[in-house]
Amino acid sequence: QVQLVEAGGRLVQAGDSLRLSCAGSGRTFSNSVMAWFRQTSGQEREFVAAISWGGSQTRYADSVKGRFTISRENTKNTLYLQMNSLKPEDTAVYYCAASDFGVLDTTPPRYGYWGQGTQVTVSS
Repeated sequence: QVQLVEAGGRLVQAGDSLRLSCAGSGRTFSNSVMAWFRQTSGQEREFVAAISWGGSQTRYADSVKGRFTISRENTKNTLYLQMNSLKPEDTAVYYCAASDFGVLDTTPPRYGYWGQGTQVTVSS
């Protein structure tokens, strides 16, 4: 059974830092593009960041550029999202995703594997 399982979401205050992780199982994702998306109630899923299979290429949404860092550890089949200077508008359920298309795509339909999500809440 192929799974992506996120962890690390919790309640924090504005300005705090938080690191999310996403562990893959059931297959290797070392050759996949991986990404983070987020979603708030009633809104569409929003692209946050993506990383190439080797980690040499990254892409970020303008809203998180300079504050968030995506990284991966292929030997552990794990993806990370380091979030600094958090703002209340970063509050959302964060999802990790994997794509075998080889492109740092920002659209959810291009990603075939999804985790269940982890809640991040930033209080002001």
